[in-house]
Amino acid sequence: MNKIISNEQKITFGGGCFWCTEALFQQLKGVFKVESGYSGGSVKNPSYNEVCNGTTGHAEVIEVTYNPDEISFEDLAKIHLTTHDPTTPNRQGADRGTQYRSIIFYRDEKEKGLAMKSIEEVQNAYENTIVTELKMFEEFYPAEAYHQDYYATDPDRPYCQVVIDPKLEKFKKLYKEKIKV
Repeated sequence: MNKIISNEQKITFGGGCFWCTEALFQQLKGVFKVESGYSGGSVKNPSYNEVCNGTTGHAEVIEVTYNPDEISFEDLAKIHLTTHDPTTPNRQGADRGTQYRSIIFYRDEKEKGLAMKSIEEVQNAYENTIVTELKMFEEFYPAEAYHQDYYATDPDRPYCQVVIDPKLEKFKKLYKEKIKV
């Protein structure tokens, strides 16, 4: 059961395959829940297969529920921007298509401003221009059950070992002070 905090907030990110981003954000202090799903498209309750077709407009995303007293929106945005390649449109590694785009869904103008500031602050770390899309949050559709806790459920899967493990190693080096003990 997830801990309920009265001031919990949510942020929704897309940064390629949601299995990868979910595995990273689940390890952060102040994060209570990370759920894989879809957002940003025009189809209600899309399936994984529909999103993979690239015709729904949705991105693979994670919805992060967090306590802003323990970790800030800005920290989460910067972690998002530095744990995938935000300079490649519609692509992360071998994954290609609009469903793999880099995106931050903001819930109000304050969050939009904070996301823009985070992009500006992180831009110097990249040779190419950050192309992360900023979009007003409308709806989050949870992915099918077999997509949830993908890495935690079976870290010995080849995809986990080849793709997610290296990302986790980099993440742990960059953000060791923000990881749950």
